[in-house]
Amino acid sequence: MSFSSLGLSPALLRALVAKEYVIPTPVQLEAIPAAIAGRDVLGSAQTGSGKTLAFVLPLLQRLQSVASSQPRKVKALILVPTRELAAQVGETLREFVAHLPHPPHLPSALKVTVVFGGVSINPQMLGLRGGTDIVVATPGRLLDLIDHNALKLTDVQTLVLDEADRLLDLGFADELQRVMALLPSKRQNLFFSATFPRAVVALAEALLRDPLRVTIQAAPSTTPDIEQRAIWVDAPRRTQLLRHLIEQHAWKRLLVFVATQHASEIVAEKLRKARINAEPFHGELSQGKRTQVLADFKASRLRVVVATDVASRGIDVAELPVVVNFDLPRSTDDYTHRIGRTARAGESGVAVSFVSAATEPHFWLIRKRQNLEIQIETIDGFEPTETAPAASQNNGGIKGKRPNKKDKLRAAQSQ
Repeated sequence: MSFSSLGLSPALLRALVAKEYVIPTPVQLEAIPAAIAGRDVLGSAQTGSGKTLAFVLPLLQRLQSVASSQPRKVKALILVPTRELAAQVGETLREFVAHLPHPPHLPSALKVTVVFGGVSINPQMLGLRGGTDIVVATPGRLLDLIDHNALKLTDVQTLVLDEADRLLDLGFADELQRVMALLPSKRQNLFFSATFPRAVVALAEALLRDPLRVTIQAAPSTTPDIEQRAIWVDAPRRTQLLRHLIEQHAWKRLLVFVATQHASEIVAEKLRKARINAEPFHGELSQGKRTQVLADFKASRLRVVVATDVASRGIDVAELPVVVNFDLPRSTDDYTHRIGRTARAGESGVAVSFVSAATEPHFWLIRKRQNLEIQIETIDGFEPTETAPAASQNNGGIKGKRPNKKDKLRAAQSQ
């Protein structure tokens, strides 16, 4: 089946050809016709499965038929959890909007505005003068702009939550509740994510009207080609092991996940001292620095990025061969999002997790919940000597899934 069978306009079909999209993915096949028809959609599919186009195409299909007006009014709101994902979604929208016909007196058929925190609010307020048709935003900055009377949500026809599980989690609960209260009750809702824990599904369904449930299970032919490994190592020797693996396998680029901003800075500094080009990436960095790190990484000017989970959602780096879990993810679902940064667009990749005596129970939990068949291996010269602390032996050392104050602060800093 081709995109032409999904009810898309000739302009969007030409744009798809120009972007060399030929065959729709399973999530696109199911979600696009329903979304064009105006139905609510709750879509779950693996990372790299084309979820962005599954909402971008029907959104543009419905909006391009609406006559442009001056000033423009916000007709579609796309909420995302991180700045980088906001920029990526905005870029995709603008690429397709450029192919839509528009009146000679207007620069484009639809105006797309991307707003997020970490940068001055003033240029974003200026960019909203004269209105806009589509807003891509992190919740915190969106509310700031509303408080400054820079935009209103009273005319929104479609709400999209990208990485919806993260936005529906407690870390964003207050902001999302405030945004929802400002939206028209009659609207279309499109919620997409790679993972939907049961508690989040219940909350999502309470916000949806008779939604189409799209759940795409990864088939063997579509499952990303990721070699998953787990390696025993004492916690103090993880950086040494990381250096050893980089040199042994001659990895040209890798994304390393750590638990805290402090660890991101420390590990990157240790790698630089070993003459390995590395930079930290976390929510406390300025947006300019975050943008520069990603640009250097994508251009292969930077070998290693040591990141918190701010990089696990929506960061698309072409041909990224390796992801390393220096620290195991707090949530078992975050394991899926982390390793999904590699093996994208048909490429293969490697995902390595470091396991110590203290984190072993949590690794077995990830293994069980993700239905993995990964055995923990030992590397010569890095045989572990640590034993699990008593607390870890009693309760597995597994943190609960309910975020604590630090989790909520990290979530807020990523906006």
